[in-house]
Amino acid sequence: MQSTIKDLIDKSAMSKLQYATIFVCFLMNILDGMDVLVISYCAPAIAKSWQVGPEALGIVFSSGLAGMTIGALFLAPFADHMGRKKMILLSALLMGASIMLTAYTTSVPQLILLRFLSGIGIGSMLASTAALTAEFTPNRTKDFWVSFVISGYPVGAVLSGMVAASVVPASGWQTMFQWAGLASFITIPLILFFLSESIDFYLNKQPKLALEKANGILGKMGLPQLHKLPENTSKAAGIPVKRLLDNDFKLSTIQLWVALFLAFGCLYFLTSWIPKLAETTGLSMSLAIYAGTVFNVGAFFGIIVQGYFSSKFGLKKTISIFLILTAVLMVVFKWFIGSDWLLFLFALLGFTLQGGFVGLYAVAARMYPTEFRTTGLGWAIGMGRLGGVIGPAVGGVLIGMGFLMASTFMIFAVPVFFAGVVTFYIASKDIS
Repeated sequence: MQSTIKDLIDKSAMSKLQYATIFVCFLMNILDGMDVLVISYCAPAIAKSWQVGPEALGIVFSSGLAGMTIGALFLAPFADHMGRKKMILLSALLMGASIMLTAYTTSVPQLILLRFLSGIGIGSMLASTAALTAEFTPNRTKDFWVSFVISGYPVGAVLSGMVAASVVPASGWQTMFQWAGLASFITIPLILFFLSESIDFYLNKQPKLALEKANGILGKMGLPQLHKLPENTSKAAGIPVKRLLDNDFKLSTIQLWVALFLAFGCLYFLTSWIPKLAETTGLSMSLAIYAGTVFNVGAFFGIIVQGYFSSKFGLKKTISIFLILTAVLMVVFKWFIGSDWLLFLFALLGFTLQGGFVGLYAVAARMYPTEFRTTGLGWAIGMGRLGGVIGPAVGGVLIGMGFLMASTFMIFAVPVFFAGVVTFYIASKDIS
């Protein structure tokens, strides 16, 4: 029965309900990007206002990243039990409340706690929106739509920077957090009224009134109604986290985790050090301020292009090429030092690296079945973020030891190269 529904979705034109679901998920990831980066844009003003040093701010940044890891690993999997829509709503409430309350903090410990809580919401939001998008889109364009939804993240990062540039100097950093929190709360009615629960979830978990609710969604999509629910086998499925390492998924799961760990490590090295890189490698002052922006603009277009080519030529091949091209760009970095062309290189790095590693989310969305798809996505993201913790720290150690930026870039080209190789050999039969 489920295969019949999937076949109908694959063969039918996209409905307004499916586009509405994609739009809301895209919007939620824009908020994700805004909420992650808002602390970075407000950090100088907070440091000046509270007279705190970089060490304290470093803990604040790390607490947000730790929260995102916890959210992806331990909160997101509950979406496989309670539903994707409910988890997206819970994540939005958690993000909105913690971001809004941040505006009223008066100490670093309060700031650390609230950044940790907002990180939990951000981590679970990303996995839940990717899973829901995968379950509402046709097989032929699934990779594109999952990548498109996640491309909201760099869009939010850019928008957050543009808003902060005018709001923080004029009204203070507290106002920026108030606006960011309000933006999250405004989306809650959109989730309630325009976001639909996954049909796959209703058919697998079979909560109360599952048949009526599934038929309601099918009717809005112009698809035939169901007369009964399929046999409920979810209780025999085992604990979802353990299922990730079952014989059918063990090798491909480990390969996916390794690829994301390596790619995230390189990504967070770059995002953490781009401002410093722009300052120390000869980029003119007038252009240095745009380094982070062009990196995220490049990321948006890279994610969209990757999604398109993945739908045409296959996920593994496309992602591998993107990640290996990133390694090549990092090797040739030294020839751009001292030139304003460095800004163009940052844009290319955003294009290839973020385009590539976001494609790995689409791999996870395809690789795992509905019963534990959000768990699979959450744990993949969580394992990747562990690399995100290590990458900037290793970069700092290397730079502190006296390594030149060019040498450091060449060192980080190695893990992202291997991320591309590992991706190409992911063993799952469900990934082209």
